[in-house]
Amino acid sequence: MFDVVRARSLHAVARHGTISAAAAALHLTQSALSQQLARLEREVGQPLLVRRGRGVVLTDAGHLLVERTEEILTRITAAETALEAQRGRVTGRMAVAAFATATRAILPAALHHLRRHHPDLRLESREHDPTAALELLVRGDIDLAVIDEWDLARPPLPDGVDAAHLIDDVSDLALPTSHRLISEAGPIDLAECADESWISWEPGVRAHAWLTRELRERGCGFSVAHAASEHQTFLALVAAGLGIALVPRLGRGPVPDGVALASLHRPPTRRVFAAWRSDTADRPAVQAAFAALRAAVGGELSPRS
Repeated sequence: MFDVVRARSLHAVARHGTISAAAAALHLTQSALSQQLARLEREVGQPLLVRRGRGVVLTDAGHLLVERTEEILTRITAAETALEAQRGRVTGRMAVAAFATATRAILPAALHHLRRHHPDLRLESREHDPTAALELLVRGDIDLAVIDEWDLARPPLPDGVDAAHLIDDVSDLALPTSHRLISEAGPIDLAECADESWISWEPGVRAHAWLTRELRERGCGFSVAHAASEHQTFLALVAAGLGIALVPRLGRGPVPDGVALASLHRPPTRRVFAAWRSDTADRPAVQAAFAALRAAVGGELSPRS
């Protein structure tokens, strides 16, 4: 009979492609993981892995074992989750990945709360864009992902992943204080920004695609004079008089001198969600982490509460 820990070790190598990456995901040393795999090969009686370049690939026997044990390991994970729920203890690992502004604006307070109130929980966090975070979630490298969607809809989710809404994040228009639109009373319409020089995200980023579509629907031209990934960079470029930008409120930070923020008619809004694997939904740790995230976005927590 195969050892569950060793079977999980083989699955980790299949997912990550290298011993070092699999060991890091399992919180093992490379030596310990190699020993687990060697024992599994002895149990099976044939090679399961072969080295190729800097990584490893599964043999036919390795692929067969991974395929046939996947459902078994899924059921074991579900059983472990059920037992945790029955005990009601918030323990184990809680690894969270979030996009940059959520990492800055939401995670500090939520993680501090979890560390203070659930000392047996082993906390980890990473900063990743939503696509990468969902990939990590499906692979089991993280337990919770904070993701966003710019189309006011639930984000597309992989099979076996559930999500729940956290907050709607409104964007404002950032302009140089000398800009002609500053004197207008009331919200600004994006159509009034036709032919402006924009400071925006790189093409290929979902937010960039959203802004392009919104402006074109209003018959506006869209010229990106300066591309950046950080909203504070947007604001610095606006302060220098180099263009205008959309800047979400979440995690925005201080607004530099020389920048004015204006509300927009039909303001662009991204929806922020927490996502987890369906088979871990009943884990007390997942439920506690989601509750902490909800409290953090609701202003009920601070980084020291």
